[in-house]
Amino acid sequence: MPGGRISSLPVDTVSYSNLVGFIFIFNLIVGTGALTLPGVFSKAGWCLSLVVIILLAIISYITVTFVIESMAGANAIKNWQSLQVLRHRRSSNEDEDNERFFNAAASETTPLTIQNMEFHYYQLTHKFELGEMATIFFNDFGRILFYLCFIIYLYGDLSIYSAVVAKSLRDVICEHEHSNTSDITNWMQYLGNFEGNETNERACWQDHTISRLIMYRIILIGFTLIFGPLAVLSIQKTKYLQILTALFRCLAFALMICIALKMLVMDGARGRPVAINFYGIPSLFGACVYSFMCHHSLPSLLEPLRNKSVVAKILSYDYIVICTFYIVLAMTGIFAFKHVEDLYTLNFLPYQVGYNSFLSTFFVAIDYFLSLFPVFTLSTSFPLIAITLKNNLQTLFLDMSRYDSYSIFIRILFPLLAILPPFCVTYFTENLSTLVAFTGSYAGVGIQYVIPVFLVYFSRKTCCELLGSGIINHFQSPFQSNAWLALVLTWSILSVFLVTINLFT
Repeated sequence: MPGGRISSLPVDTVSYSNLVGFIFIFNLIVGTGALTLPGVFSKAGWCLSLVVIILLAIISYITVTFVIESMAGANAIKNWQSLQVLRHRRSSNEDEDNERFFNAAASETTPLTIQNMEFHYYQLTHKFELGEMATIFFNDFGRILFYLCFIIYLYGDLSIYSAVVAKSLRDVICEHEHSNTSDITNWMQYLGNFEGNETNERACWQDHTISRLIMYRIILIGFTLIFGPLAVLSIQKTKYLQILTALFRCLAFALMICIALKMLVMDGARGRPVAINFYGIPSLFGACVYSFMCHHSLPSLLEPLRNKSVVAKILSYDYIVICTFYIVLAMTGIFAFKHVEDLYTLNFLPYQVGYNSFLSTFFVAIDYFLSLFPVFTLSTSFPLIAITLKNNLQTLFLDMSRYDSYSIFIRILFPLLAILPPFCVTYFTENLSTLVAFTGSYAGVGIQYVIPVFLVYFSRKTCCELLGSGIINHFQSPFQSNAWLALVLTWSILSVFLVTINLFT
């Protein structure tokens, strides 16, 4: 049975345009981890880093196409099952009026497209979270491993986001002393045990008794109360928040790039980075582990997209733009600054530049804006990750086919299960360095590389058994050979090996 044209969304479905989809994916991928790239570029060497980050972008895009193909395969299986039920009921119904009534009802409730005897199996009209696809294509053992990896990653992400936002706001609000020393604590320590107990117990302001730890917890509570309830919503209802954040992100990157370019033009290249330093590869990969991650929330972003036939093209544009952003940001930074801090925004503090009174105000404004950049970035990614975690927890514990029959208590319970554990972790401890390393380096590799490979492998196998090889999957990955699967798995093993070296040496 040949495949036909891809059907569009129903008229009453909430959807967004290709541009909004581009912005959503851009926001999801680009995070605070990008601010660590100039530092690791300077350590690993500009030439080696350039090759590694381009290779990382390409492999990540390959696995994104695997996720898209797997989601289309899950839709095909669902549509095939619905068609079998429809045919069975038609054959057993001898009453022509009843058959006409059933056909009318089925056209409203069953996601089938039957036009001119052509049935479109492969679609993206029904959202299948990664957990649902794992349930379809994996056995029980594989499903348990998937959820273990996935939930650890998402809980780790939400914990990190909460901690970084609270710390960033606390450092801006409280009095702080600038240091001209170049020996700044690295990014992992910033996320984790950045400040000792003595610093946390210090007063937030002089002549006040509120400590920096108390201020951190107050901000954490406020952040959770403001952004936590968004987990109840769907992805598309955060559209305007995503667009606003994309503007802030572009402005922050543009400011950092323009200031670095101005320094290069006015003062010449102050930095003298080496071209290649193989000892810097593990730290380079460790910093890049989040750089191209969008796989966990991709199904939620694709389902409301109005024109799904160009989804691969939209993602390719996202990856090209983001990779270019990363390269320009890192390259200008390592040559403009003699020393590149591990958190790049530290290079733009006003005390590092000579200025008059007018420039003083200008650079102070930039200082505060760039200091708050992690807040802008992570505050909008937080609801996306929380929604994805909520959806997958529901898939694990509930029968989603009868979701509407569950009580309001059950519907509220799962958003709370997504929000409260990260809040408790970040409230009672600030030492997240181990969690960051484990989440990004091991669970992240599983989500970005290993799971998409096995999903697409078993998706192709299952669809071939049920539908045969004659029906075209319009969303199939251009990387069809099993050699690509082997390549990605080999890259995963190499990545884990390099990260392990980075963590224990």
